[in-house]
Amino acid sequence: MSIELTILGCHSATPRVNAYPTAQYLEINSRCFLIDCGEGTQRQMRKYKVGFSRINHIFISHLHGDHFFGLIGLISTFGILNREKDLHIYGPQGIREVINLQLKHSKSHVKFDLIFHELNSKTSELIFEDEKVEIRTVPLHHRIYTNGFFFKEKEKPRKLDMNAINEVQEIETCDYNNLKAGKDFVTNSNETIQNSLLTLDPEASLSYAFCSDTSYKPDIIEIIREANLLYHEATFLSDKEDLAKKTRHSTARQAASIAKKANVEKLIIGHYSSRYKDISLFKKEAEEIFNTVILAEAGKVISIK
Repeated sequence: MSIELTILGCHSATPRVNAYPTAQYLEINSRCFLIDCGEGTQRQMRKYKVGFSRINHIFISHLHGDHFFGLIGLISTFGILNREKDLHIYGPQGIREVINLQLKHSKSHVKFDLIFHELNSKTSELIFEDEKVEIRTVPLHHRIYTNGFFFKEKEKPRKLDMNAINEVQEIETCDYNNLKAGKDFVTNSNETIQNSLLTLDPEASLSYAFCSDTSYKPDIIEIIREANLLYHEATFLSDKEDLAKKTRHSTARQAASIAKKANVEKLIIGHYSSRYKDISLFKKEAEEIFNTVILAEAGKVISIK
């Protein structure tokens, strides 16, 4: 199993040539999700060959334009492409009204159902779950209600120890699923063989934490602890820490501090302010605190296996 993250956009709000606002495409355990949808996202999806048809769930962190102004365009394109599958949208309360109003007054019609999951909790909550993946909110501190999202694989089945299994003649192929599920095996003579003697530990589950616009907020550490991959916004360098506090954004140093305290494996930083012409300065500052730092750049693909 693996995580593959494609950065579609990673800059802050001011429009610039070749600088796109926040959007990411995540594949985890064969599931595909779109995270935020700034202006121009669907063009970036075309450019970097992200499959439109695989997206059934979209997660919007907050209702600032650089994080969702591309959503109505993407929905309209889905309509043009005659999409019929339901589309689930998770975002702050009000997102249903905004999108439906745009569809109404543009007289746009779609053949698929738009299913909105409006969020308003200030504590972390489970918002998506299937047999392979679960997703929780990461409450953040920005100028308006904002969430990050924590994506995690479900615990994987135990591995069969075929050498040990072959020593027990009564075990048949039909018993394998029970063993993978962690159940002990009971012989015909009512002897119980512990599951740990017949199976091996599964591979560790992988996880990805997306922390959108936020001021420095250490209480998210327990939610994202030991994530394999963390994206944390870093709009400013430490020279503008006062401005970061005022606008409720983070510095590269603060993002790195969160990564270190949460003991994550890798940190991605992005959402760079347009006042900085050299984004390598963000990596340099973050690496003073945390070793494994990746600069978000449009088109970059980060994989964890």
